[in-house]
Amino acid sequence: MTPVIPGFDYTRITVDDDVALNVAVGGSGTPIVLLHGFPQTHLMWRHVATNLAADHTVICPDLRGYGASDKPAERDRDTYAKRTMAADIVALARELGHHRFALAGHDRGALVAVRAGLDHPDTVTHLASLDVLPTLDMWEILHGANAAVAFHLYLMAQPAGLPEQMIAASADAFFGYFLDAWTQNPDALPADVRAEYLRASREAVPSIVADYRASAGIDIEHDQADRAAGNRLVMPVTVIQQDWGAALGFDAAALWRAWASDLEHMTLAAGHFMPEEAPEAITKELRSLLERGID
Repeated sequence: MTPVIPGFDYTRITVDDDVALNVAVGGSGTPIVLLHGFPQTHLMWRHVATNLAADHTVICPDLRGYGASDKPAERDRDTYAKRTMAADIVALARELGHHRFALAGHDRGALVAVRAGLDHPDTVTHLASLDVLPTLDMWEILHGANAAVAFHLYLMAQPAGLPEQMIAASADAFFGYFLDAWTQNPDALPADVRAEYLRASREAVPSIVADYRASAGIDIEHDQADRAAGNRLVMPVTVIQQDWGAALGFDAAALWRAWASDLEHMTLAAGHFMPEEAPEAITKELRSLLERGID
């Protein structure tokens, strides 16, 4: 039986001509959308979501190309651009009756969240990013031997064909590597949830690669245009990361300050999958974020 978020209702909502998103919705109150990362689905938010649902409407979609959401073929550079994926989330929220909402993302979902904040500043009221850097900064700080930790970024940046074949040939080993290597507490990923992540990723290899390929191309261009224009995130922003900035030789907080006017930046002693490894800490910080800017 496929794992679900307890107490949440599931539906599919069309957000684009050929894309419907699988989404779990629970609770009532001011809305917050939670976006998952790689190689996961909306299930990664199960602990945080059920807590926040006590006093918020919590919306947990699978991103386009992931989980049970539609996985359109990569027709052009825009298909999996974070601008396109961010527009999906805005359309999803509006279909659910929310024209303004808070947004939190982890990993790939954080990149979508940041793009949504830049493109839709009147829609995103609060923004949280978990354990990732903005796309442009991520590529700029990777260099030399230290870039080996991000080998998958370079693999999936290659033209269509080879990366998809290589990953599909050993999908469980590939995706399972990250679930194991990036987790400090293996018990945070129960067997049924881990199996669901592997199954969902195995069935989404072309779209996952396309998502990453976009981040090595059109997403960089969009970030460069925003940097040149001086566009910044104007809503309250919370960034939570592992302390890998020091290990790789850069100041993560300084990088984020260049993008966010109202920033709270912190490091957390947890593995990459923070909402599963440290749900209480993440929930606390999200609640704190939602209180900022309220008169």
